[in-house]
Amino acid sequence: MRSSFTTLLAFTVAMFISSFVSDKPGVPQLGIVTDLSNDSLAHSAGFKLIGESVSRILSPTLTDAEFGNKLKQIKEAKCKVLSCNLFFPASLKIAGPNVVEAKVLEYADVVLSRARQAGVKFIVLGSSGSRNIPDGYDLTKAKSDFVALGKKLGQVAGKHQVTIVLENLETTETNFITSLKQAAEIVREVNHPNFRLNVDIFHMTRQDESPADIVANKDLIAFCEISEKEKRTFPGVAGDDFKPYLSALRDINYKGFIFIEGSTKNLSAEMPLAFKYLSKQIAEVYGEKK
Repeated sequence: MRSSFTTLLAFTVAMFISSFVSDKPGVPQLGIVTDLSNDSLAHSAGFKLIGESVSRILSPTLTDAEFGNKLKQIKEAKCKVLSCNLFFPASLKIAGPNVVEAKVLEYADVVLSRARQAGVKFIVLGSSGSRNIPDGYDLTKAKSDFVALGKKLGQVAGKHQVTIVLENLETTETNFITSLKQAAEIVREVNHPNFRLNVDIFHMTRQDESPADIVANKDLIAFCEISEKEKRTFPGVAGDDFKPYLSALRDINYKGFIFIEGSTKNLSAEMPLAFKYLSKQIAEVYGEKK
């Protein structure tokens, strides 16, 4: 009897947390970056949103027939595909001396057109290899050229009613735009409503960046990604405390999306764990009075 009651109580608490995070106005909605083939698993874990990759579902390398098949899968999915990452392949440079702007914009136009058809609202611009610059390259020129390209990418995104969100990366992944502050500077100079800032809390923690940097750039933020610091595991695996960063998001009245983007060795076990663990921290933070 006690065992049944305990199970029922745990289920009730989990459902309350899920309802609080998913449906309460003003509280960020959780999503998870995963292959579309994991849709049912993600949905059963509590997620209503997933993030896919450009390379798998939107890439210009996909034939029209292949893309049509992806659209069918997206339409039939239980979770909405809200975002895609891996925007540019490493072979197509977007920063440094070897950028061919016409090719970049042509590629982006196809991706963003397909994103609109698929109902994808956000394209995450991380693309570490694509934006890496040669050692010793003029950083000021790299930034100036990237801002100019960003303005044009914003125009293409606006045409297709999609938002590009620039991701802060860490120094082990790229040597160009390696902090939230630097990413925010780019976004501010691009100054386009369809080219905004993605707060990646994993990369922030790896670079020892303060939650205060979120508050300082509150007007630019349109998206957020998260995972645990040490091994980029799903929330709850190592037990990281995200509340200082979540509190910063609450303090700027962030009402957008928080997507888990991490690695896992046991998806079926760790996906529901991540949903419950992060939902609990969000509920605790957003339930507090400022």
